[in-house]
Order: sequence, then C-alpha cells, then structure tokens
Amino acid sequence: MKRNGDIQSFFRNYEAAKRKKVAAEEQPEDIVSNIEDEAVHSPPPVHSAEIEFDIEDEAVHSDAEIESDCEDEAVHSPCARPYNIQRLPPGPGERIPISQYDVDDQDEVRRRYIAKQAVQPYAHNFQVRKIYGKSNGGPRGDAFVNGGWKNWYKPDALVKHVGGINSIHNKAQEKYNLFVAPQPSIDNIMVRVDKEDLRMYKARLTYSLRCLRFLLNQGLAFRGHDESEESSNRGNFLELLKWLSENDEEVNKLVLNNAPGNCILTSPKIQNQIIECCAAQTTKRIIEDIGDDHYAILADESSDASHKEQLALCIRFVDKSGRGCERFLGVVRVANTTSLSLKDAIQTLLKDHHLTPSQIRGQGYDGASNMKGEIKGLKTLIMKESPSAYYIHCFAHQLQLVLIAVAKDNEPCLWFFDHVSYLLNIVGVSCKRHDMLRDVRAQKVLEALEMGEIESGSGLNQEMGLARPGDTRWGSHFKTIMHIVSMYSTILEVLDAIGKDPSQKSEWTRIRGVAQAFESFDFVFNLHLMLVILGYTNELSKSLQKRDQDIVNAMTLVSLAKSRMQHMRSHGWEDFLQS
Repeated sequence: MKRNGDIQSFFRNYEAAKRKKVAAEEQPEDIVSNIEDEAVHSPPPVHSAEIEFDIEDEAVHSDAEIESDCEDEAVHSPCARPYNIQRLPPGPGERIPISQYDVDDQDEVRRRYIAKQAVQPYAHNFQVRKIYGKSNGGPRGDAFVNGGWKNWYKPDALVKHVGGINSIHNKAQEKYNLFVAPQPSIDNIMVRVDKEDLRMYKARLTYSLRCLRFLLNQGLAFRGHDESEESSNRGNFLELLKWLSENDEEVNKLVLNNAPGNCILTSPKIQNQIIECCAAQTTKRIIEDIGDDHYAILADESSDASHKEQLALCIRFVDKSGRGCERFLGVVRVANTTSLSLKDAIQTLLKDHHLTPSQIRGQGYDGASNMKGEIKGLKTLIMKESPSAYYIHCFAHQLQLVLIAVAKDNEPCLWFFDHVSYLLNIVGVSCKRHDMLRDVRAQKVLEALEMGEIESGSGLNQEMGLARPGDTRWGSHFKTIMHIVSMYSTILEVLDAIGKDPSQKSEWTRIRGVAQAFESFDFVFNLHLMLVILGYTNELSKSLQKRDQDIVNAMTLVSLAKSRMQHMRSHGWEDFLQS
C-alpha cells in the first residue's frame, strides 16, 4: 500500500514515534497525555506539490525547533553521545561517516541527511587551477578532496566515473531507493524493458545463435587463445560474428561494439549456455523420434588426452518412416572400466533422457572380456534386466581381428608384413626420402603420359604415399599393399639411390638387405596374394560399416566373401599365376 505524503512527513512521523517510545519508558504516566496531544496537533502530511515549500520553511524556522529538540534529548537520553543528531554538519568534508554513529542512530542520520537534500557550500573557497588552459572547479565530495579530479574536461568523464550497473554510484542509488521505500512493489524494483529493447535483445541472440549453429554443424572450435580487442584472431565465433556485422548493416547496429555493455551475448559463459541449449534440443528431438519404440545401444570406452576414461553411448533405432537411424546420445566419465561401472554409467545416461532399459533390444560392443563375458560381462548384466537385449559383436571389428590373428599365425604372411614394415622405416624415416619418392613417381608418370602408356583425366594419376598400416585402422593394410604394387619400380629406384648415397653409408647394409628381399619371388608372390585376399575382405568391411546395413544382408555378404576365397583356393591358382 502506498503512503500518502512525501519523505518529509515520513521522517516527522518516525521522530514522533521515537519520542513516544522514549517518553513511555521513562515517564509512562506523565508523558502519555503529552504524546496524545502532540499526535492530535501534529501537522498533516505534506503532499509532493508542497515539498519545496516545506524544505525551505524548515531551513528558515528550524533553529528554535532544534534548540528545543536538543533540550528534550538531553533530558531523556539514557547516555550522552559525542555527536548531536539535531545538528548534523551539512558540508560533505565535515560530515562524520555514518558507520561511526551508534547503530541505533544510523538510520535516523540517513533520514536527516536525505531530508536536507543536496548541499552546495557557497562560502567554501575551492582550489582552482588551470590544465591546458581550462579552469578546474576544484575537488568536490569525499572522492575528490584528497587527490583531485584531473579528467573533468573530458566529455565522457562523468559517464566513466559513474560506471556501469554494478558500480559504487549505482549501488548507492539502489540502496537509497530501497531505504526511502523499504517495502516497494516488485514492479518498482525490477528494471522495466520496453518492447524495442526486447526486440533488439532477441535479434542479437538470434545472430549469435546463427553463428554458433554454423560452427556446431562444421565441428569447428569456438574460442581462440586471445579474444581481446587487440588480437588479430579472436576465435571462430567472434570473427564470424564480426564478418556477419561487416556485411549486414542491420546486424552491425545490434552486435559487438554497438550492443549494450551488459548484453553483448558473446562471453564464453553465454556461448556454453547456448551450446547446452542446442544439445538439449537435439537430444530432445532424438528421444521424441524414439518415442515408446525399442532401440539398441552401442557403447565403447576410451581415454582422452588427460588420461580419463570415458564411455561414449549411441542409440540405434527405426524411425517413423522405417529407416534405421544411429544417433549419438552422450559421453559419460567412468572411474574404471569394470562391467559394473559401465552398466551404471549406461543406465544413468538412459534415465537422464527418460529411456528405460526394458526397451533395449540389442547391444553392440567390442570383443573385450569386460564387454562380452558370459558370467560378469556387460552384455550379461544388461540381459539380466532386459532378456531381449541380444549382444552382437561388430562384424567389421570381428573381420579385422580375424585377419590380424591369421596373418600373425601364418609364417609367410608374418615374414611379408615384417619386410613391409622395414621398407616403410627406410622410405618414411624423413621428409627428404618422401620427397624423393614423390619426385621419382612424378617423373615416371610424365614419361608414361608422353609414351601413351597411361591416360590423363580427372582423378587419375594422383599423388601416392606409403602410409604405415595399423591394426586398429580397418583397410589400412590393403591400401598400403595397393600403393606398393602401383609404385613398385619407383620404390626400387629410391632404394637404389639411397643405397649409393655416401651420407647414408651407415645404413647401406640394412637398405640393401631390404632391397634384395623386395625383389625376391616370395615377397612379390605374397604381395599379389595379399592384394587379392585383402581386396575381398576390404569390400566386405566397407559393406559391413554402412549405416543402413541389416543383419540378414550382412550374413549374406560374409557368406559371399567366404565362397569367393574358397573358390580361389580350389580353382583360382592358375588364373592368379597367369595374372
């Protein structure tokens, strides 16, 4: 409920109530009648239109009142104080800090100073000095008495001095407003935003969101090492927003330097919040697509750059149109890789997204014992709660493991791949030898084109290199063998040049040994044999990794690859040797 009158009447009523309380405590019987008379004959509250008149009247006629008040205070005060509230010094330089007053008197001191309003001491002689030909009015207020105000001549000096929303000046103004109106309505406290400010805020947020969505779709980093205004590269997000503002005048009016200081919407915290919103909306859409239907889970654990174990979980389901979809759900930090820890992490992630384990109809992990163990493996623990969640080991992973195991168990294959590794160590040990390999191959391609042995065209005669194969990179062995077959003569020429280089004399023995093995019948035979066999398995591996692949077609492809290799084993040797 709003009060009638102004702050002047509010202070008078407060002082009258305080005098009543003091008088009632010391002389309850004699003072009650006086208080009632004073309340009856007290002046009515002054309205806002009469504020200036009342202040002037009080300034003129307050001496007698102050004297009587001082006498009353001296009579009724329980203890003498070193200050007189009725005679507060008006000058800012003469005032005692409010914190030095008694705790019970601090609010009253504040009210009296507020009633006095702004005070301008006319009789004080301020120090005046000239700076660059301009007169300085001298220091004003407690902030200026000691050191002086040297930037008074700058146009934006006062604005900078007042500061932003959280500055001391604005906080003091806020405390003053709350002190004058201790119980205001929420509408008076909150900052009201008009429709134009709201429109500009939404537009600014939209432009920031567009830049973030582009970077998310491209998988690019957001922030840079130095995002200060002096930096030449402030990061992808700020640079993209800057480019957008430079190419669109409407955007330039709202973002970056033209945006309010407290609503630029480019801080790392704001970026993270928008990214989290995008991730939440994306995940929400995935969960809506699943609905109440069944789904399968695909999980794998690995350690990041900081050597912390993490579990990645994907969901595979059939959407409304009958198409198989595979979506990433999230990454969970796990303390260890035991089956119980992995199970708890998976169930926690599913529950966070309102998915129940009873809907699981398939599991896909690697072949580690903690995953596929029959007694305490992860797939066994999941099947105890959801018996229909059948475990299927990734077919492409199984194929790679089979190829590696067979190659290591076969002595000729092991010898062949060992010499391939030696060859790569010699040729790929330095950039200089890589350049030699490229230069020799480029020269041979030019000679073949001039002689008409090969054709030129888009995608033909591309530059090749010798990449080291890895057991975890599926298809890498086949690619390396295919490049060795294509550059066989080039590799021999490079080995011969390295073997005759005097600066490489210490490696001549090893280089010549690899060159002899490279030219042997066993190496060439195994080279072409592995090219054919791994060619069959590479086609099968690529087919098994397709997202739209189903279990029936996958089993058909496996049977086809097995039959092709069995046919070569039984009837294909003559064709192989002739080719």
